[in-house]
Amino acid sequence: MASEGAKRQTPVMLGGPCAPSSPMPLSLLPRDKVCFPRKMGPKFWLLAMGCSALPDIDSGLMAWGVPYDSFLGHRGFLHSLLFALLLSVVVVSWAFRREAPPGGRRFWALLAFFFLLTASHGFLDAFTNGGLGIAFFAPFSNERYFMPWQPIEVSAIGLVGFIKYEGWRTLLSEMFWVWLPVTIAAAAILLPRRTGDAASAGRGADMIP
Repeated sequence: MASEGAKRQTPVMLGGPCAPSSPMPLSLLPRDKVCFPRKMGPKFWLLAMGCSALPDIDSGLMAWGVPYDSFLGHRGFLHSLLFALLLSVVVVSWAFRREAPPGGRRFWALLAFFFLLTASHGFLDAFTNGGLGIAFFAPFSNERYFMPWQPIEVSAIGLVGFIKYEGWRTLLSEMFWVWLPVTIAAAAILLPRRTGDAASAGRGADMIP
């Protein structure tokens, strides 16, 4: 992970891949089955999609005069690891207080899930080829970081900018570098499970007199 050092001289309309929420494919895949033994309900899915998108709310702050490279600017504190941790603690403690009491194994599993989900937003943004880097360690440091390899096409912020600056290139780039690998990984985990479940069900049916 390379420090940005001197800020890149890139127009401020540049954001992350597929604005407004770069890691949405990660929350749309059936990761409840990948991470947890039983099917999760609509609350889980809504919160998963919300947490994956929430960091990009900082892009709207620029309309209120918040500078891009400031603490609360785009890819600043809301893209940090600390924010991901704080958000995951609030979400799990509030939304799953009945299903996952604090300190239990299910609590820690949900906490890890929502932390990784939220942090994945900044992680994916760090693979884009424009804009400023990610303030992973805010508020302790406002240093911005990119990954050494940046294959994902950066997106313009907002619908108008997305259309004006050929957003289709960003969509194709994200489909290839984000959606496709995540889909393959999820399929590699889920297909053996489903095959095993089907085989177990078949053996159980054979045992019925």
